[in-house]
Amino acid sequence: MRYCIFQNVRNKYAFDVNHVLFRLRMAAVLLCFLLAAPVLLVTSSPIHDSDNGTVPLVLWHGMGDSCCNPLSMGYIKKMIEQEIPGVYVFSVMIGKNIVEDTENGFFSDVNEQVSMVCNQLALDPKLKGGYNAMGFSQGAQFLRAVAQRCPSPPMKNLISVGGQHQGVYGLPRCPGESSKICDMIREALNKEAYLGWFQKHLVQAQYWHDPLNDDLYKKYSRFLADINQERAVNETYKKNLQQLEKFVMVKFLQDSVVDPVDTEWFGFLKTGQAIETETLQESVLYKEDRLGLAAMDKAGKLVFLATEGDHLQFKEEWFKANLLPYLH
Repeated sequence: MRYCIFQNVRNKYAFDVNHVLFRLRMAAVLLCFLLAAPVLLVTSSPIHDSDNGTVPLVLWHGMGDSCCNPLSMGYIKKMIEQEIPGVYVFSVMIGKNIVEDTENGFFSDVNEQVSMVCNQLALDPKLKGGYNAMGFSQGAQFLRAVAQRCPSPPMKNLISVGGQHQGVYGLPRCPGESSKICDMIREALNKEAYLGWFQKHLVQAQYWHDPLNDDLYKKYSRFLADINQERAVNETYKKNLQQLEKFVMVKFLQDSVVDPVDTEWFGFLKTGQAIETETLQESVLYKEDRLGLAAMDKAGKLVFLATEGDHLQFKEEWFKANLLPYLH
């Protein structure tokens, strides 16, 4: 059986901001209603024993998805609960319901989302002893921000499934029902990603990384440039991230959604052009160890996994064999 989640975003933009906002939000609402019906079929979770020896798990979904879609995150949650009996799984929902949760994957302040999730985790008594975290696509870099900014309760292992840790510069294909909304977001991002309104309200703009305008990216990126220590080194971020036992990054070898795919292993395009890429180990971030990743690598804390398939598509058997061991 194959598992697939929706996702991602790029091209030209020439509309009035208010008009674009209206069109984007209307498209998002339509997408939400398409997703809402099946989500309501999810059954309630079993009662969990907080002292049963299992490590709780926090999930954060990607763009175009929700916490509880039975074909994606709901399926993953159920599978993990079956494989690890008694485990407590908390699936992040941003908003009061799955419609808001899906919409907030497009239109929201990421820094506020991270702060909200930090508060939710801190108030959950089942997580006080620590937890593992698994993020899918953009949810992965959001959970990394949680690890860096909110050390209590402690995150033990972070598993990034197709996450974009150096951001994106172009999203060549938008899958499934979300294609129209992604086309409009592409138009906006290509020209206006670093304008204040977009940086505040359009989620994908907040991890848009333009190698041709590196100064603009470092100056105006409100989320990604901050968590990647582009402007200054926050020693607290560095210290907190290094508290992880393992930081697992999964790359999809036939990914046609994330551009460049190297970002899934913390690599990216070399600055000043948009053709040649560099690995994490070749980057200034690593060589200067601005985030502690070099130290983590030397300590064996970084794990780089690859799987055949397009974005967020993998066999259940592969998931169980390669990712479940980090959840025990």
